[in-house]
Amino acid sequence: MEIGQRPGLVGVGVLAGIAQAGDRWGAYGQGAQGYAKRYGASYANVFASTFIGGAIMPSVLKQDPRYFYKGSGSKRSRILYAAAISIICKGDNGRWQPNYSNVIGSFAGAGLQAAYVPANDRRGSGFILSSALISLGETSLAGVVQEFVFSKLTKRPRRAASQP
Repeated sequence: MEIGQRPGLVGVGVLAGIAQAGDRWGAYGQGAQGYAKRYGASYANVFASTFIGGAIMPSVLKQDPRYFYKGSGSKRSRILYAAAISIICKGDNGRWQPNYSNVIGSFAGAGLQAAYVPANDRRGSGFILSSALISLGETSLAGVVQEFVFSKLTKRPRRAASQP
């Protein structure tokens, strides 16, 4: 899994905290127990989405789930490129194509999440659609962070001086 592609334990903790603060999935209640339930639900969604969309489906569909830095161009073009990574990717053939793997993974994670979120908080297919779109949005945001933040933290090899 690429760094920044999906949130890790801390990222899931932040998502659970946001859900707690907004009383999302209200049947879980408040306090430590409610937070723990939200954390578990968020982690299961993230794990399923990542495993299916970042490992299983790329293998089956012959897609490359890695993020490729653009690194040059205007800020706007780099932001649009990084945000689009949730819906486009390179195939094993090196060509750009729709990122079916990530889309399928996002919907699979949302479908799994619908199985254990309190019944009054998951009303029909709208819940799955909104959860999947949120997951795709998170992937887009992660691409922007990777393009602008992680690129500053990554060591680049020095270019060799040209030899006469």
